[in-house]
Amino acid sequence: MDPQTVFCPNSACHARGHIGKGNIRVHSRKEQRYICDECGKTFAVTKGTIFYRRRLPQDVIVKIITLLAFGCPRQAIVAAFEVDERTVKSLEKGAGKHCQQVHEHLVEQPRDLGQVQADEIYAKVQGAVLWLAMAIQVQTRLWLGGELSVSRSGSLITPLIQRVRRCALCRPLLFCVDGYKAYVGAIRRVFREPIRTGRPGRPRLRLWDGIHIAQVVKKYVRRRVVDVTRRVVQGSPAPVERLIEQTQGSGVINTAYIERLHATFRSRITALVRRGRALARQVGTLHEVMYLVGTVYNFCTQHKSLRVPLYLPGGRRRWLHRTPAIAAGITDHRWTVKELLLFRVPPPRWTPPKRRGRPSNAMKELVAQWCT
Repeated sequence: MDPQTVFCPNSACHARGHIGKGNIRVHSRKEQRYICDECGKTFAVTKGTIFYRRRLPQDVIVKIITLLAFGCPRQAIVAAFEVDERTVKSLEKGAGKHCQQVHEHLVEQPRDLGQVQADEIYAKVQGAVLWLAMAIQVQTRLWLGGELSVSRSGSLITPLIQRVRRCALCRPLLFCVDGYKAYVGAIRRVFREPIRTGRPGRPRLRLWDGIHIAQVVKKYVRRRVVDVTRRVVQGSPAPVERLIEQTQGSGVINTAYIERLHATFRSRITALVRRGRALARQVGTLHEVMYLVGTVYNFCTQHKSLRVPLYLPGGRRRWLHRTPAIAAGITDHRWTVKELLLFRVPPPRWTPPKRRGRPSNAMKELVAQWCT
């Protein structure tokens, strides 16, 4: 137990989220608990992780969630580990929520994306069809998130583009999508910023500089592609070609990277299989499995297309394998599934309340100690 590596999870504590400030002590090594000197609350070592208040051993939980993340049927896990199916479902749900928090904390941070591809597929749920839209950063193969909706409309595409904006810096950015017209309108609406003139009233919104939109329209005859049309609907062809060369090396306008990602998700989520009997009973279940698979894909899965050569003395060459999170600069090593499940997302830092008048000396001390 190392109190210098943990933070206080109490949402009412002034020191919440701070690491190495000397406010955390070991409360009980036998019970594996810490105590915060600032608020006086004690908390378990596993607080904020999937292992909190679980009776199964940690290694069994890690194995079960690893199998779920790679598409193992729930019934096979029940038979192999002799656990109740409700326990497996609870672990799947908890792991999905935990992975969503990790994704929003680490992945949804502004960075230079270069090229983003987005597409949607349908999933089978009980009594209906559900649409799943996802986006990927081409250069690092980083999964940027996904959204679910009962209809293939703007209510599905707009939240996805909003997630992409939370991941993007104001840099030249190319979107490669299919011919669905909702993408163009959603990108133009979301990637805008107000122009402040100092005049009263709502400021005018202006599209980001360097936003380019390219479409790949496929024509089908009897379920076979007979023609492909590539067009630039926002921007000019020269910057589009330059961004393609920077992010994927060579090639033309395409959606091959997001389609390959769809194949990975189909192999791990049975409800996405094209001609299968499996379906999702509830929408929430598919949402949690999506984040479990996507976060394991980002942090725990090495990709052959991302490896870089290492040249050793004597002319020998070795390959350095990387995950999308390593390629994007989020981490410096491949995470294990256990490391992912043990990652504790810090709560929002304390901010002083807004009050009229001058702040007291005690408030000034709290601000100086916990707001710097």
